[in-house]
Amino acid sequence: MNGQTLKSFPEGGVAIVLGVSGGIGAAILEALRGSGRFSRVVGYHRRSIPPLELTDEASIAVIAGDVGSLGLPLRLVFDATGVLQGDGTAPEKSWRQLDPAQLARAFAVNAIGPALLMKHLLPLLDRKGKTVFATLSAKVGSIADNQLGGWYGYRASKAALNQFVRTAAVELARQLPDAICVALHPGTVDTGLSAPHAKTGLEVRAPAAAAALLLAVLEGLTPADTGGFLDYRGQPLPW
Repeated sequence: MNGQTLKSFPEGGVAIVLGVSGGIGAAILEALRGSGRFSRVVGYHRRSIPPLELTDEASIAVIAGDVGSLGLPLRLVFDATGVLQGDGTAPEKSWRQLDPAQLARAFAVNAIGPALLMKHLLPLLDRKGKTVFATLSAKVGSIADNQLGGWYGYRASKAALNQFVRTAAVELARQLPDAICVALHPGTVDTGLSAPHAKTGLEVRAPAAAAALLLAVLEGLTPADTGGFLDYRGQPLPW
């Protein structure tokens, strides 16, 4: 990938990727660094310096301070954080499996954490030229598209994330007309999150291939797309 891939962004400035310990985040970080479009590309995760702990607002504030200290315009924020399951749990197949702690974790990581990233990072976006805040959502977060049921916490927390994106985009547009805030569905990617649930016959992409598609979507975004919920082809998804 070269700088021409992201030619809609002004040259220079900073791009940051949150959640680079995951497959998609790591691939996005590598692709952005290879693009040569930005002066600095910085990745954050739980073991970075400073560390990112998505459920701790103080940690997010420190990350924002670190970005601000670079002294360069912030052009792109890519949030690749998220959780489907953990601690021995699995996505719920029935309401009988609903657990308060599991639901609270899903919302804390998939919705509240990204909302706090918006709180602290949207104000840092440069005031001139194209800037983007993109966060990974999921097609299963679409209420209109839900025909199969199940996965209560993941579906609901991603739907909440979509609403946070939509609402933040309205406020952002009043302050930065050129800024774009979107939720992106990456498709099924060969990562630890999706591997246990990838159905036979489903198209599964390597992280690098998924990253290339997602960056192509970012390249094509305009302010008219802000507040949108888009797939890896840049096509709108139903709410």
